Amino acid sequence: MNIYVANIPFKASEQELKGLFEEYGEVSSAKIVMDKVTQRSRGFGFIEMSDEAAARQAITSLNGFNFLGKTLVVNEARPRTDAPRSGGGGYRSGGGGGFNRRSNNEY
Repeated sequence: MNIYVANIPFKASEQELKGLFEEYGEVSSAKIVMDKVTQRSRGFGFIEMSDEAAARQAITSLNGFNFLGKTLVVNEARPRTDAPRSGGGGYRSGGGGGFNRRSNNEY
């Protein structure tokens, strides 16, 4: 089962996160998502556990758990959808009309 973990402290390592979940069963993988530009933790990650019962026990026990000073949010990961992400802005139509400009001769 894939588990989503949010509110991970920035100083936490994947090994520390894995160790926390290993108390409930075998952890296949532990991944903290990193920012592509800064290479710093984005504060969330994923744990993969092969035993579904152990994974559910970990979710129940660790959701709300204080880990290195932050309260974890832990739940079953939802599958990724293939829907396109809504990217940044896009084109803004229209334009600045500004003032209704008239020459001095029209008054």
